[in-house]
Formats: sequence, structure tokens, C-alpha cells
Amino acid sequence: MKYKVLLVTGGAGFIGSNHIVYLLNKYRTLRIVNLDKLTYAGELSNLAEISSNDRYTFVKGDICDREMIQTLFNEYQFDGVIHFAAESHVDNSIEAPDEFIRTNIFGTFNLLDVAKNEWMDGPFKHKEGSIHKRFLHISTDEVYGTLGATGLFTEDTPYAPNSPYSASKASSDFIVRSYFHTYGMNVVTTNCSNNYGPKQHDEKLIPTIIRKAIQGEQIPIYGDGLNIRDWLYVLDHCSGIDIAFQQGISGDTYNIGGKNERNNLYIANTICEILDEILPKDASYKEQIGFVSDRPGHDFRYAIDAAKIENDLHWEANENFETGIRKTINWYIKKYKTVK
Repeated sequence: MKYKVLLVTGGAGFIGSNHIVYLLNKYRTLRIVNLDKLTYAGELSNLAEISSNDRYTFVKGDICDREMIQTLFNEYQFDGVIHFAAESHVDNSIEAPDEFIRTNIFGTFNLLDVAKNEWMDGPFKHKEGSIHKRFLHISTDEVYGTLGATGLFTEDTPYAPNSPYSASKASSDFIVRSYFHTYGMNVVTTNCSNNYGPKQHDEKLIPTIIRKAIQGEQIPIYGDGLNIRDWLYVLDHCSGIDIAFQQGISGDTYNIGGKNERNNLYIANTICEILDEILPKDASYKEQIGFVSDRPGHDFRYAIDAAKIENDLHWEANENFETGIRKTINWYIKKYKTVK
């Protein structure tokens, strides 16, 4: 049996680990090499369920290490790359932007350039058997900046990043775009809205709300809590990434969103209401909600128009926020060992 071999970068992180499991379960002729630096956001426990799968290989390494990337390409002759690896926490980018610039920009360039040299003999000249080898770059809706009360981000929305994190991702998007237009490299970019679901790092908004609630601590909400995000359940994102990788047009960008706009205060209240129902205590969890100083440059609203991937590639999300958040809460209750 001939296997297709993919390099997945950042596969021990939240979305990457969910995607690797998704792919191995869906495609029986697929082998995956997971390259992850295992920074604070990478957890091998996220992949415990497939750690013994003979079609899965983990490599600890940094995408900024070009020699190591070249060695992996030489050994595995990858048929494609799905590039998740990135520094992604906005607060951290405000405090220490240098690592975001290094990883998100230089690391992406490293991967692209090695892949291009392995798959192509020159501009618009693919090596024999390499024309279908594809580089899929995972990006974010934050590159588009912020929205007012109305409107949606489309693939044609001008970039206007407002944090060091989103600026570094915007730069990486443009580098990927340049490799299509300059070299004819087979690339696709996806820009997603806020993900949530199992295996997300504890510091993110929804895990923080759940953890603080069940530990009896204050639930911190930035500013007035009215900042709005479009929320996408992680497995819906995985299906969208897969469709874009398999069927997307080379050089195109696809926005993947959940059509679930919710403000942060609504999210906190909804989580508390569900916890009141399934893990009741003397007082409502809502009493733990408190407001903290807003983060610098906090974008007011993100919302994605996913019409292109829905219409052109026939993708659709299966979960709305209210169904997905219940699955998420139940997963985190088990993680934090609070089931009674």
C-alpha cells in the first residue's frame, strides 16, 4: 500500500492535535510527521490517543531550524505540508513580540523555501511527480483588524493587523502569497475565526472561564465584556482545513468561520448557566464574574464571511456555539477532575 506522507507543524497544539487525529481517523493511507517545538502551548498528551499509531511520527524541533527541516524533507519526501506552528497568544505578543516575529515570519519562510526547493526545479517548473504537492498555511481573522457593529471579513478585506501577533501572521500570509505569484508554488491559505473545543490551552478565554469557575476563583473579563468574536468549534475547523487542502484552488485564500458571533460576557454567562445545571453549587457561578483592565489595542469585533468555502467547496459547520460549548465544558470538567 502506498502512503501519502504529510508534514504537520505545530501538531501538539490545540488545533493541530485535533487535526492530526481527525486526519488519521479519516484517511487510512496517510502517514503524518508532526513537528513541534513543544513550547508552553504544545502538549504531547493532546495526542495520547494516536501515540502508538504506526502511521504517526513525532519530531521535536523548531521550524526556524532550516537544517532540521531539510533533513526531514530528505527523509520523508513529503507530499504536503499543513502549517499550524505559530506563536498565537495576543497578550504574550504585547509583552514579548520578538518570538512572534521569529517563529511566525522567519519560521514560515523556512518551511516554504525548503518545500519550494524540494518540489520545484524553478519558477513555475514543478519536479516530476510534485505538481500536486501542496503547502497549506493556517492563519487567522485577526490579520483583517477590527470591525464595527456591522460587516464581515471576506477574503478581499484589506489587511489591517493591530497587534504584534496579527502583524506577524499577516506578514507570513504575504510570504505564502508571494511564493505562489513568484514561483507558482502550490499554496493555499485559510483564515479562521476564534476556535474553541477540547485540548485548548488553559490560558485562552473559554478554558479560563471554565477553570476559574469550577475552582471558585474570579472569572476575569476584559473591559466591559462586549468585545465580539465569531466562534468556530475546532472539529468544524478541521473539516474546513481538510476540504481546503484537498479541493482548494492553488493560490487562493479561504475564510473559515462559524457564524457564531458572541460577546465575551455572553460566553461567560452561558458557561456559568451550563455549570449551574450540570455541576451545581450553593450560589450561581455568575457571581464569580469580574471585570479587569482591558488589553492594549483590544479589537472590538471579528466576524468572518465563510460564503466562499461554503459555496465553492461545499463546507459547512456542524456545531453552533450552544451545542459546541456543552461538549467543550464536559471535556474540561473531566480534565480538571471535578466530576462528582
